Amino acid sequence: MGEGKGSTLVHLLVVVLSLVAFGFAIAAERRRSVGVVVKDDISNATYCVYNSDVATGYGVGAFLFLLSGESLLMGVTKCMCFGRPLAPGSERAWSIIYFVSSWLTFLVAEACLIAGATRNAYHTKYRGMIYAQNFSCETLRKGVFIAAAVFVVATMVLNVYYYMYFTKATTTTPAHKANRTNPTVGMTGYA
Repeated sequence: MGEGKGSTLVHLLVVVLSLVAFGFAIAAERRRSVGVVVKDDISNATYCVYNSDVATGYGVGAFLFLLSGESLLMGVTKCMCFGRPLAPGSERAWSIIYFVSSWLTFLVAEACLIAGATRNAYHTKYRGMIYAQNFSCETLRKGVFIAAAVFVVATMVLNVYYYMYFTKATTTTPAHKANRTNPTVGMTGYA
């Protein structure tokens, strides 16, 4: 990591893992489970028949890829709490802002992904007799995985900026330490 640029490999891995998570979130939205009401002629009961449950797997995959990207970045930067202290200045301020913002968007994205995957996996079976009114099969609302995808992209952008400012803040030397030339206190009088 020279000149505050950061590792290109870390940038690339964070972006690729986030883009894969984004792709899985979009695929999960497109393949959400849809239920159809079916009447059983023998018992006169109705039940729901659902199509493929692939969206749950896509949602979990997006969850894991986003978690991997965040874990990689926090491992490299030591979660900004451990390791070298950050030099005071605007780089440190921006890295703290991007750190907190990326964690907030990460938590929202992960919550949307896991909630969407869990809700998509939930299927109602038998609902009652055919004379039931307002009969519908419970499914995941549209847009849950799309919201997760939006927050995945926001997390990716904030993570890239966080890493960029973090490396700038760790490679610059603090101004108050750079100006010292003599380690002595200097208790002599002025002439």
